[in-house]
Amino acid sequence: MNTQTLTKLPAILDPTKMPQHIAAIMDGNGRWAKQQGLPRIAGHQQGAKTVKSLLRCCKDWGVANFTVYAFSTENWRRPAAEVDFLMKLFEGLLDSELAKLHEEGVRVRFLGDRSQVPIGLQTMMDKSIATTEHNRAVTFNIAINYGGRHEILQACKSIATLIRAGELDPQSIDESVFTQYLDTTGLPDPDLLIRTSGEQRLSNFLLWQLAYTELYITNTHWPDFSNDEFMQAIADYQQRDRRFGKV
Repeated sequence: MNTQTLTKLPAILDPTKMPQHIAAIMDGNGRWAKQQGLPRIAGHQQGAKTVKSLLRCCKDWGVANFTVYAFSTENWRRPAAEVDFLMKLFEGLLDSELAKLHEEGVRVRFLGDRSQVPIGLQTMMDKSIATTEHNRAVTFNIAINYGGRHEILQACKSIATLIRAGELDPQSIDESVFTQYLDTTGLPDPDLLIRTSGEQRLSNFLLWQLAYTELYITNTHWPDFSNDEFMQAIADYQQRDRRFGKV
């Protein structure tokens, strides 16, 4: 992270209505690179800079949780060279940024099934969690090899195992119990989901958690998604009437 402080909360934002959890589907890295006449990997590199900048905004503006969809269970279908680059990019960024993240009070968490992730990246993930586990300035959740359906299935399997062992009464299972077996246990559901590059679908991301999340869709590609547009997304969110099914 850049050690330079951005600004205090922008004047157009109401400090009493700030979302406490923002999630992002970071689309358009490849399309941005193509428009620039660059290889797709350049788009991913530039997209990583956007993540760092927005994480700083979250810290400075009082957004307690920031979750990014870095690599889905479906992304393994991409060309092997691109997948290999992304895994090395994730590992390298964690290695180079961890000390600064810790210094800034960022808590790092991961969502997803790490069993398929390269060992080197798994090691850096474990190190990042252990190093930052007591930090509370902002929680940064990185979804790697994550799929919402897989997460729900795994939660069901865990609960079924406990029921079969006689350790859990089926009648005691409600939403609060079920969420304890999701990757996001301990986190509030996202208040705001940002999706860039004009795509208008959830793409198997946080299917349980996004039930009442406000959506912000923009045609901007992720590498060009600026702090100003992030501010506008939050301002738009603050104008929503969140009724949660009520009148």
